[in-house]
Amino acid sequence: MGGDFGPRSIVQASLACLSATPSLHLALVGQPFLLEELIFGHSAVDRARLTVVPAAEVIGMDEKPSQALRGKPDSSMRVALELLRDGKVQACVSAGNTGALMALSRYVLKTLPGIDRPAMVAAIPTQRGYCQLLDLGANVDCSAEHLFQFAVMGSVAAETLGIVRPRVALLNIGTEDIKGNQQVKLAASLLQGARGLNYIGFVEGDGLYRGEADVVVCDGFVGNILLKSSEGLATMIAARIESLFKQNALSRVVGALALPLMRRLQADLAPARHNGASFLGLQGIVVKSHGSAGVQGFQSAIQRALIEIQENLPERLHGRLEDLLL
Repeated sequence: MGGDFGPRSIVQASLACLSATPSLHLALVGQPFLLEELIFGHSAVDRARLTVVPAAEVIGMDEKPSQALRGKPDSSMRVALELLRDGKVQACVSAGNTGALMALSRYVLKTLPGIDRPAMVAAIPTQRGYCQLLDLGANVDCSAEHLFQFAVMGSVAAETLGIVRPRVALLNIGTEDIKGNQQVKLAASLLQGARGLNYIGFVEGDGLYRGEADVVVCDGFVGNILLKSSEGLATMIAARIESLFKQNALSRVVGALALPLMRRLQADLAPARHNGASFLGLQGIVVKSHGSAGVQGFQSAIQRALIEIQENLPERLHGRLEDLLL
């Protein structure tokens, strides 16, 4: 029921994913009359694989997490998380209020042993491929111990994507040992002594995009600004290039020749393709879609959840956490 475009976009994305993945079953949680109206007319929908679960209340995008936690026991977000807790579904995907989703996830699902706070992680395009960046906004203020836990979880998440011995780095204002605030320096000391973790030291923002690390760790304040700046920069560059190719006849000819490559680049860098931030550290799979994501973006978030189900990410995390933290 959440997100900037509401259930219309989410229903369309869900139907597209059902069509593309025959093994997929989806439960849409929210106001039945509205959801059924949006589903109606799609005759090709296999209703045996699509369930509508009623929830009377909706959490607004501007509501405080505490209000959502205490004041709306029948919200669509809470009902969806309770389905996950009770084993009726294997993952929860939401485009709603991020703070409320995090608070409800911690309350309903609980964190894995050894984890104080869940962290949001997503893939960022680099020159060499992709980098897993966390935290993306769930934890604005973090201790050194929190950053250490994020590093461990990020490393396991990268392993599930096929990366052997992921290179883990702390985002900092310099690569020298003397640089950074106290939390980052203390986190570096903890990571240097962690067995089984491929910690490579500090990385700067430009080093992240050069692909110097597979996992980059920071607090949620920095991570959220970096993520949204990256999305804005990618959109701005695409618009500027398109404008340049329309300036005169010669540039239009050059643009026509370069169009296939430009479309490929735009597709590779499009935020929608990489949409879906995982809440690592919970006893269950929760994926947060960007609130402004359209149909393609929400499909990417569902696909992210499918990968984590197939890789059994919470169990893998639990096993690695026992080795490194407990």
